[in-house]
Amino acid sequence: MSEHVSISGSAARRLSVFKTYKLYVGGKFPRSESGRVYEVTDSKGTWLANAPLSSRKDARDAVVAARKAFSGWSGATAYNRGQVLYRVAEMLEGRRDQFVREVADAEGLSKSKAAVAVDAAIDRWVWYAGWTDKIGQVVGGANPVAGPFFNLSTPEPTGVVTVLAPQESSFLGLVSVIAPVIATGNTAVVVASEKSPLPALSLGEVLATSDLPGGVVNVLSGKTAEIAAPLAAHQDVNGIDLTGADEALAKELEIAAADNLKRVLRPERAERTDWSADPGTRRLTAFLETKTVWHPTGSLGASGSAY
Repeated sequence: MSEHVSISGSAARRLSVFKTYKLYVGGKFPRSESGRVYEVTDSKGTWLANAPLSSRKDARDAVVAARKAFSGWSGATAYNRGQVLYRVAEMLEGRRDQFVREVADAEGLSKSKAAVAVDAAIDRWVWYAGWTDKIGQVVGGANPVAGPFFNLSTPEPTGVVTVLAPQESSFLGLVSVIAPVIATGNTAVVVASEKSPLPALSLGEVLATSDLPGGVVNVLSGKTAEIAAPLAAHQDVNGIDLTGADEALAKELEIAAADNLKRVLRPERAERTDWSADPGTRRLTAFLETKTVWHPTGSLGASGSAY
């Protein structure tokens, strides 16, 4: 009896184990190489956690990881990429309660409204998973040309894409900008919401335990302008999504991105705020290149008939 009382008393006095949030780079969870962190608070100013304050070195490391993963991910079949994305949705469903709690804290929502946002994010991930083996049929095809040729246009991924996540929509908006980039075979360096990075860092944990190869998605947290500047100028980054940048920063980053002719997506305000709207295919095609192949038709047998 006394032993039972002792255990109960110990349980009542135990300290909470606070979660340590880390970056997600190359399939691993490093702290910022600078060792810096910053405080993340909820909508009422209550401390939630310390998040890594990424440096320029972290950004460069993320690009290296994304480039290393690109050939394998872009070379996978579209069907396989869809399976992998669906597996991520399964993992998100299993950790739904955690994300509801984090989104509620991050965005100052009630638990019921946060649950609606999380469910919509999981559904959107599934939606993009379904597009992996269909987008090629929508934007590619055979072209009618004069002469004995086949002329085929097919979409190919652009490469390494920097994604500035929305500042306000910490999870639904986050999923809405990441999923279409990787669904089409690109790899991503994601700069999480500066004020609400925790759902993005937790998403890294989900990606690490799914079938997504390390380096396909890399998640950085910190000051958006500080991390985005070197990424926009990086010669091995092929595209940049400016969703999470304000007007002044977006203009600066567009100028930097022009140096190596990066593809730039600068969404209209409505596209950066209303995440409940039908996403359409705009983000799927934003970071695709079109490859056109000419191939001569051949004769079949002595009759001279052709394809």
